[in-house]
Amino acid sequence: MPLLVPAPLRALAPATAAGEREGQALLRGRRRSSSLTGAILFLSIGAVSAAVACRTGCAFSHRRFPFLGVRGVSSARMESASTTVPSIVVYVTVPNREAGKKLSQSIISEKLAACVNIVPGIESVYWWEGKVQSDSEELLIIKTRESLLNALTEHVKANHEYDVPEVIALPITGGSTKYLEWIKNTTKEN
Repeated sequence: MPLLVPAPLRALAPATAAGEREGQALLRGRRRSSSLTGAILFLSIGAVSAAVACRTGCAFSHRRFPFLGVRGVSSARMESASTTVPSIVVYVTVPNREAGKKLSQSIISEKLAACVNIVPGIESVYWWEGKVQSDSEELLIIKTRESLLNALTEHVKANHEYDVPEVIALPITGGSTKYLEWIKNTTKEN
């Protein structure tokens, strides 16, 4: 059977029959090695993702990995979960870390949201006052009840330094039942 060598490895493939057998052995070894490497990489990415979620997410956003023997998270569809309320994710950009922390803390203190993530290092390019503008910003990712959107929008407008602050809401159509219940139980009723 002729040796089929992928293009990147052709330069390494020997030209003789004996070399062909060596090449096949090399490729078999690479396959075994790459399978093991792939498995290790998969597990490593999962562990890193879990660590990042624990470090950057809200208290109840930790990921679970059933294949590692950790209990899985149950999920819910918003329309069928009677223990949750329709919930949304709201994006708000702020000019810097201090403004983000101040606005986040006031939103949480007023129980207008259950959690606000502050994401640094956003570069915004936009049209303003007749020309293209570009600014470094931070992004607030706000999790709240859908019924609190108007109150949240008014709060942002009253406490934001921009003339036209970004307030964009996206529906949460499903997710961890416990997390969605936590949003309901942590925010005020409207």
